[in-house]
Amino acid sequence: MSAALIELSGIERVFHVGDSEVHALHSLDLAIAAGEYVAVMGPSGSGKSTLLNLLGLLDRPNAGTYRLEGQDVTTLSQEEQARVRSERIGFVFQSFHLVPRLTAAENIALPMMLAGIAPQQRAARVAQALKDYGLENRADHRPDQLSGGQRQRVAIARATIMQPAVILADEPTGNLDRATGDEVVRLLEALNHRGVTLIVVSHDASIGGRARRQLLMEDGALRHDSGIAS
Repeated sequence: MSAALIELSGIERVFHVGDSEVHALHSLDLAIAAGEYVAVMGPSGSGKSTLLNLLGLLDRPNAGTYRLEGQDVTTLSQEEQARVRSERIGFVFQSFHLVPRLTAAENIALPMMLAGIAPQQRAARVAQALKDYGLENRADHRPDQLSGGQRQRVAIARATIMQPAVILADEPTGNLDRATGDEVVRLLEALNHRGVTLIVVSHDASIGGRARRQLLMEDGALRHDSGIAS
């Protein structure tokens, strides 16, 4: 197995709701190797989204450490975390999260623009991404002019344009019909075959079953890990 890309140790995440405490994640230990294909399963409220937000550096734990590529990212400043997020983590969401006023090409280019990559290099990489995802004739279309499947392909192209180490996909087929959803899953799996670590959160057992490793979350804890012999 490859070296650990992600290492969580003793992770706790507590939310205060009124006078009560909600333990969204409790004593979580997890290691994910570079190049793995992992599905995070479990009922609503089990901690799946909280885990994904922590992995994506969109949230911080109350306790514990998160090491990404050997670096303790829990101790980084917000600016440092934003840089790691930009360069090493790609996100694919159920609701696409595209910028409505930008074209497909501009949405794909956005992470490179924010990272300060030169326009000429941006243009070349966007052109290649549009070709790779079959979007060449949709480059100048805004999201409201695209189908659901096309929007998700734009989102995947945007998520991978910075060549991240890991892709976090949160219910990536949730707003798509079955055939289009299958196509999107195949695109994500093709990226994984090329060595990108893929972590998918899904309620859909048929999608979760495609991953080589399944994590079952329940009440903020990891109840089952198919990657560990029981």
